Amino acid sequence: MTTVPSTQSTPHTATITPVVDMADISITFPGVKALDGVDFRMYPGEVHSLMGENGAGKSTLIKALTGVYQIDSGTITLEGRSVSFSGTAQAQAAGISTVYQEVNLLTNLSVAENIMLGREPRRFGGIDWRAMRRRSAELLTRVNLDIDPGSLLGSHSLAVQQLVAIARAIDINARVLILDEPTSSLDVDEVQELFRIIQTLKADGVAILFVSHFLDQVYEISDRLTVLRNGKLVGEYRTEEILRIELVQKMIGKELTILDDLEQRAKSTTAENGDDEETPFVLATGLGRKGSIEPVDLRVYEGEVVGLAGLLGSGRTELARLLAGVDRSDSGELQVTGKPTRFRNPRQALRDRVVYSSENRRTEGIVDELSIRDNIALALQADRGWFRPIPKRRLDELADSYITALNIRPANPDALVKNLSGGNQQKVLLARWLAIAPRLLILDEPTRGIDVGAKAEIQKLVANLADNGMSVIYISAELEEVLRLSHRIAVMRDRKLVADLPNEGLTTDTLLAIIADGSQEEPTAEVDVDTGPDPFGPDLPERPAIDQETTR
Repeated sequence: MTTVPSTQSTPHTATITPVVDMADISITFPGVKALDGVDFRMYPGEVHSLMGENGAGKSTLIKALTGVYQIDSGTITLEGRSVSFSGTAQAQAAGISTVYQEVNLLTNLSVAENIMLGREPRRFGGIDWRAMRRRSAELLTRVNLDIDPGSLLGSHSLAVQQLVAIARAIDINARVLILDEPTSSLDVDEVQELFRIIQTLKADGVAILFVSHFLDQVYEISDRLTVLRNGKLVGEYRTEEILRIELVQKMIGKELTILDDLEQRAKSTTAENGDDEETPFVLATGLGRKGSIEPVDLRVYEGEVVGLAGLLGSGRTELARLLAGVDRSDSGELQVTGKPTRFRNPRQALRDRVVYSSENRRTEGIVDELSIRDNIALALQADRGWFRPIPKRRLDELADSYITALNIRPANPDALVKNLSGGNQQKVLLARWLAIAPRLLILDEPTRGIDVGAKAEIQKLVANLADNGMSVIYISAELEEVLRLSHRIAVMRDRKLVADLPNEGLTTDTLLAIIADGSQEEPTAEVDVDTGPDPFGPDLPERPAIDQETTR
């Protein structure tokens, strides 16, 4: 793909004014540069997707635009005017409206009350209920929603509530509409209805920012996209001009992480006990959950590391939570050592020695105010029952052994976990699960946000556990890490399992190709995208794409 710098002009560009133009935006939080000199622009009548993995800076950029965060440097221009919002109310008054993934409406009020909340028409000092219902009905018609404005919002499906939120958003005559993961809870038909509404708003000249992890949807609805990575701008592209595999490469990057003796670990064959004739330790058949993940078939043998690869939102975590009983499946069957079972909660999974270490170690893992010793003992104590406390001497032995084995620093069992580094907190969490001698250890992003040394130690630990017979499901956004550790790799895409392959000669490029379009071969032709008529109209100039990686 040929790209040109953003400074290049084309004929008649002087006649085109972006409705949003954010230039050189930087935001720093304590110890973190969330945005580093990012440029971003949107044009009227355009659907623009903001792409990037977790931590790329998407949410921060949106919050900077809508006044939630104040910028440290840079400028924000709205329809040619410099603006600085001190909150979302000012942004809304200026014509910027946001619909979030989690519908932030009041289900105990009527549809009309939600649409007009804070903007109720008044008459004789009170609310004009008739005018409110009439205006709400007009807005509902605009989003093709045939429901009673007086009905209770909570009586409607989540999809309907999402459309009500959009009706509320366009009531302020929005010039910019931000849709943050709007399709995450919608089925196929509901997504198409949403896309029809987006096309209608686009025809009315609304600039729409579409945030989604579903590549198929991005390519179907978007005219242009901007990619962020690690708080920096990677580039801006016309959607039809960038291959999916190129997009994925730009989102993930191809930086190598750790070069240590793990790279010498032989993975040219699957685990010896991964023979198809042997009974898997865990066998999932058609396991799924409506609105969360499509039915999946997956097997995990003893002593095998199965890597789950895919983009953020691809369904990796959702599958892990089903296997560990954190979420309940509503389809399919799960077998453990050949026996059908159904985990209704993590405690039941624990009895079969299936444990899940969440990617959110601060909110679903460690307990900040407890010591290293108490955090390590939590799962074991829960397994024994709270009326059978672990003896103090046993607790000390347990803590000391894992502090030594995992090289936890400081080596003080009484130290509060909140004062430890991210890597040492992760080691404490691993120690907790290892203390109950699991047979299947599900690790969700165990090395995220920790230093290189701690990453190497955790990866070596996983390899040693598998060599000693433990089954491991390993989830990581770093494809090199998944390749380095796994005997077999299952690839998730758009909440579906699209490939399950032995790690025999696989490369990051192969995985990227599968993640991008489900193919096990790297694409050689342009992606076939039906873009229809020029979304910018015949009278608008060609606007240049930006690729920071080629213009730096």
